[in-house]
Amino acid sequence: MTRNMVAVAQRRLSKELPQNMHVQINGEERDFEGPLTVETVLQRLGFDPRKIAVERNLEIVPKGTYGGTAVQDGDRLEIVHFIGGGASALEPQAAEEQGWVVAGRKFDSRLIVGTGKYRDFAETARAVEASGAEIVTVAVRRVNVSNPSEPMLVDFLDTKKYTYLPNTAGCYTAEEAVRTMRLAREAGGWKLVKLEVLGDQTTLYPNMVETLLATEMLVKEGFDVMVYCSDDPIMAKKLEDLGCVAIMPLAAPIGSGLGIQNPVNLRIIIENSALPVLVDAGVGTASDAAIAMELGCDGVLMNTAIAEAKDPVSMAHAMRLAVEAGRLAYLAGRMGKKRYADPSSPLGGLI
Repeated sequence: MTRNMVAVAQRRLSKELPQNMHVQINGEERDFEGPLTVETVLQRLGFDPRKIAVERNLEIVPKGTYGGTAVQDGDRLEIVHFIGGGASALEPQAAEEQGWVVAGRKFDSRLIVGTGKYRDFAETARAVEASGAEIVTVAVRRVNVSNPSEPMLVDFLDTKKYTYLPNTAGCYTAEEAVRTMRLAREAGGWKLVKLEVLGDQTTLYPNMVETLLATEMLVKEGFDVMVYCSDDPIMAKKLEDLGCVAIMPLAAPIGSGLGIQNPVNLRIIIENSALPVLVDAGVGTASDAAIAMELGCDGVLMNTAIAEAKDPVSMAHAMRLAVEAGRLAYLAGRMGKKRYADPSSPLGGLI
């Protein structure tokens, strides 16, 4: 046998024998016998491809190509999924008034709720049901590769019943936020997203420079972007000019429960915007939600106020009623404020 024939035989044998491959998955080193594709990796880990999204070496892997996308020795994979970061008995005319539109889609409930901080997914589902919300915010996080059978949010909140609103919670740069949204779109196919780019870990205030940059990038990529922002009317107008679909100024720092801190700025933003304006962050109790709606907000987004209540399900119901009551009060038009008392009983014919 010639030297060339030996080399050919060795190459053929190396292709037939299993190859020991090292792949980094969600930051952890994993060893597999090759050859590998994205599909075989998911099968060996035990994940349902319909419930996750995959990124290979910082590039999104489309779901339809899992079987044909080779995984090489030294590749880095990110596998992510969504986690947990109505109408009342009104008169027909009033109930019709409750509807609102964002990105061309109509919703009846003006309450959007988050899905994080609950004791478990079962409690999350009960609270969301009690809130009457049709939109739920979800964070994008790595799957637990050590426990592929771990429950997922989609097992408890039906994506056919609820509109998932993927957010960029935990992102501090425009680049991080855009990367997260690309994964979210691949995981669930939704292009309606909530953008938040944070400035620091203490206040969780938005970094508006990075937020504006991320908004511009996401809009160009075809996303419908609802944006968490400061209560600055000038910044809100810039976001609108960039093409976002909703303005979401904070009422107070995220998770603080302090309620509406700057009603003057919120009112200015509402008056100057042609887009839906929703209070996002800082609501603590039902009266805060009602105040936001009485100011003329199109809706309220909250998570901690419900999830950290002693009885989350009851608080979710209370928030539902508060949002509805606040909206009706806004439409009814409140009485004017007066400096002095004005008797409600007529003085004519007084004995």
